[in-house]
Amino acid sequence: MSENRNKPSGGIEWSRVLKKLSPYTIQKGLRYLKHYGVKEFWVRLNERFEPEEIPYGPWYEQYIPGKEELDRQKRRRWKKKYKISVVVPAYCTPELFLRQMLDSLLNQTYDNWELCIANGSPEDKGMEEILEEYADKDSRIRFQNLEKNLGIAENTNAAFAMASGDFVGLLDHDDLLAPNALYEIAAALEQDEMTDAVYTDEDKVTTELDEHFQPHFKPDFNLDLLRSNNYICHFFVVRKKLVEQAGGFRREFDGAQDYDFIFRCVEKARKVAHIPEILYHWRTHKASTADNPASKMYAFEAGKRAIEAHLDRMGVKGRVSHTKDLGFYRVEYPVDGEPLVSVIIPNKDEKESLKKCLDSVMELTSYSNYEILIIENNSTSAEIFHYYEELKTNEKIRVIAWEGEFNYSAINNYAVSYARGEYLLFLNNDITVINPRWMEELLGHCQRKEVGAVGAKLYYPDDTIQHAGCVIGMGGIAGHMFVNMQRSRTGYLHKASIQQDMSAVTAACMMMKRRVFAQVGGFSEELKVAFNDIDLCLKVRQAGYLIVYNPYAELYHYESKSRGVEDNKEKVRRFQREIEYIRCHWEEILKEGDPCYNKNLSLTKWNYSLKPIERLTHQAR
Repeated sequence: MSENRNKPSGGIEWSRVLKKLSPYTIQKGLRYLKHYGVKEFWVRLNERFEPEEIPYGPWYEQYIPGKEELDRQKRRRWKKKYKISVVVPAYCTPELFLRQMLDSLLNQTYDNWELCIANGSPEDKGMEEILEEYADKDSRIRFQNLEKNLGIAENTNAAFAMASGDFVGLLDHDDLLAPNALYEIAAALEQDEMTDAVYTDEDKVTTELDEHFQPHFKPDFNLDLLRSNNYICHFFVVRKKLVEQAGGFRREFDGAQDYDFIFRCVEKARKVAHIPEILYHWRTHKASTADNPASKMYAFEAGKRAIEAHLDRMGVKGRVSHTKDLGFYRVEYPVDGEPLVSVIIPNKDEKESLKKCLDSVMELTSYSNYEILIIENNSTSAEIFHYYEELKTNEKIRVIAWEGEFNYSAINNYAVSYARGEYLLFLNNDITVINPRWMEELLGHCQRKEVGAVGAKLYYPDDTIQHAGCVIGMGGIAGHMFVNMQRSRTGYLHKASIQQDMSAVTAACMMMKRRVFAQVGGFSEELKVAFNDIDLCLKVRQAGYLIVYNPYAELYHYESKSRGVEDNKEKVRRFQREIEYIRCHWEEILKEGDPCYNKNLSLTKWNYSLKPIERLTHQAR
C-alpha cells in the first residue's frame, strides 16, 4: 500500500501569530496554557500556526462560485422543489451581524425558503425595527417577539414552531450562509427522496468578515466520528416530520443542545447526506463558542451527556470521557464476556522480530483469552526452528506450516482455517505492544453489531506515526494518514487521536469478526503482497459493516521507514497487476472519492492539506 512520506513543514508562522495578537487573544492563550501545560501548549501552538502548504484565504477566493454559476443556479428548473425553513434563535444580536445574516438569506440562489426568527430580546427595540424592516421587504422573512429570553433551546423551539417548510435548517443569529447554500441542499434532497437529513462543510470568518480561516472539511456520515465530536455542527438541515418525531431542542443540554438534537435526528433518519462544500460561515468574536471554547466547560459536560444519552437510546454500553482537547470525546466500549481471540502472525526466518513481538504480547497484554498462530512460511535458518521448539511449551501458541510460495492473502486464509477464535487479530511479526489494554480496545469495538473490523494506531520506533487509518485514492490507490507526524501531535481537527470510521485500516494490526471474514470470502488471493488489506476492508464496508480506527490501541511497528522498492521485473509486474486488480474491482470509490475523506483535500499529502484549485477565480464550476 502507498505511504506518503512527506515531511511536515514544521515551525510556527509568527506573522500569523502576531496578526492574531490582542489583549483578548493573549488572555485566551493563557487559559489554554493553564489547561494544557507548557509542553502540550507548545505542541498545539505549533500545530495551529505552522505554515499552510496551501493558504486557505487565497484558496477560498478561487473556490467560491462566480456570478455566471450563481446566475445558472437561479435559472434551474426543479423536479421537486422543497421548501426549506431556516430557523434562527436571536438574542441581543448586534445590528451589523443581524443585517449580514438576513442579507445572506436574501442573496440565496434558491428561492423556496422562509426565515423563522424567534427574538428572545423583546426589550431591544433596535433589533425589532430591523426585523420589521426586513419582514416588510420580503414576505419569506418572519419573526416572533418572545415575551422573554427562554434560553437557546426554548428560543430555537419557538422558531421551530413557526416553520412551515418540508425541511428545517439551523442558523445562528450571527453567522452567514454562502449564497449557494440552499441551492446545494435542495439539489441533494431532489437527488434522493430517502434523505431525511443533510449537512455541509463550514469555515470560520472574522468579526469584520475580512478573513476566512479554519475550514472544516467533513467526511460523509461517520458514526464513530460523531461520537467523538459534533463534527456535523453547521449547516444541518433535517426533514420537519423528523424534527417532530425526534422532538426539538432540550434545555437540559444547553451548551450542546444542537449535538443532542443531531444525535436524535440521525438515529431516526433513513439517510443522512453530506455536501462537501463550504456553505456555512461561523463568525468568531469574543462571545462566540467558535472562538472561545475553553471558557464554557458546562457546554462540554453537556456534550458528554449528549453522547451518553445517545448510547443509552441505542442500547449500547459505553463509557464517555473528555479528551485533553475539549469538545472531543472518547467512548470506551466494554468487552462482553471473554471470547477467544486468534492472533495470526505470518513469519519467515525472523527470530529476533518475532521474539520481540511475542514477548511484548504475552508480557504486556491484559486480556487473557487469546491464542497465537504463527504461520511458518519456508524459513531456512536453524535459529528460527530452534525458537519454534521453545514455543511449543507455551499452550497459547501453535506453529503451523505453510509450504507454498509467499502469498500474504493465502497464508492468512490458511491460518484462519486453523483458528479457534470468534475474533481474528491479524498481526505483523515486527509489531510490539505499548498499552496493556490494546486487545480490549480492539475487541470492545469489534463486538459492536455494526462493526466488521478495527485498526490500531501504529508508531515507528522513533515515535512518529506509521498508521492512523487509510484513505482510498491516497497516493494513487490507498495510503496511510499522518505518516511521520510526531506522536505528540493530534493532526487536523485531532483526527490522528480520535475514534472514527475509515474505509480501510492496515492488517499490520487489525481485528475482525470471524463470521464477517467468512461472509466476505477472506483475503483475495490474487493480491499476494500489496493492497490485500485494503481490498478486504472495502469488501467488509460493501457488506454493510463499519471499519473503525481506534487510536487508543497503540503499538510500535518496526517496519523500516526506507523499505526497499520493487527492484526487479517480476516484482514490478506483480505490483502493477495488484494495482490493476484494485482499479478494476473498486473503480467507483476511486472515481467518486473516499466517503470517509473529503474531495477538497489532497490525495498526495497525508496530513489533510488542501487540494490545489487549478481554475481561475470566479470561473464557473
